[in-house]
Amino acid sequence: MAAALRERADIGVDIRFCYDADKPPQPNVAAGQDPAPSGTGAFVQSLGYPWRRIAGMKLMHSKFVVRDRQAIWAGSANMTDDAFTLMENNIVEIDSPPLASYYAEDFEELWEKQNFENTGEIRTEPVPLTFSNQSATVRVMFSPGCGLEIDTEIARRVRLAQRRVRVCSLLINSGTLIGELGNLLRHGRVAVDGIYDRTQMEQGYVQWQEVPQNRWKIGALREIIARAGLVGKNSTPIRSSATTITCTTRYL
Repeated sequence: MAAALRERADIGVDIRFCYDADKPPQPNVAAGQDPAPSGTGAFVQSLGYPWRRIAGMKLMHSKFVVRDRQAIWAGSANMTDDAFTLMENNIVEIDSPPLASYYAEDFEELWEKQNFENTGEIRTEPVPLTFSNQSATVRVMFSPGCGLEIDTEIARRVRLAQRRVRVCSLLINSGTLIGELGNLLRHGRVAVDGIYDRTQMEQGYVQWQEVPQNRWKIGALREIIARAGLVGKNSTPIRSSATTITCTTRYL
């Protein structure tokens, strides 16, 4: 990737980076601080392009590339060798100037504020696309600014399911979503199945137990897992010495 960026820079392409600001040597994992290895910022800065450290109490968790305001590359994958070869991730590539413009707007907010808090409240509209030779629409929404709207929209779509809901998520901790999945299972209208990360979810239970208003989620989610037969995957627990967790946003 570094070589490809240098090739583009040599012909005059402007390249800018936003990356999650280095957290303390002993991050507060329970509060959501990233246990990424030190030196991430130094590496990005050593590439020689304009950069911004994006601060915030928790994570600047965006992972996307915008190319010429014409196309975007986005998904769950961090831009690391481990993310591409050892972890389950998803990536989408979309050629769409309107969608690229929305991503560019979010990038500019991060670039200017240098803090992800109070960003992402971008009013977006569905964008027409062609997928597999069929007409489709895509809408992008950004957190944290539209976080509550995203939460509500996901729950609404689950509620409208007619045949099946399939879940694939590292964590399931949205109270709104847990409530809707529970309702589906109790009414027995549609099939619910899926997979989640058992190891990370067990750590979530510990955190919920420490917050009285979240304790109800423990029993509710365990009931969903049992009734739907969700499959839990064992993984490596998050720890402060982890070397595979790096959250980066890049703009070309």
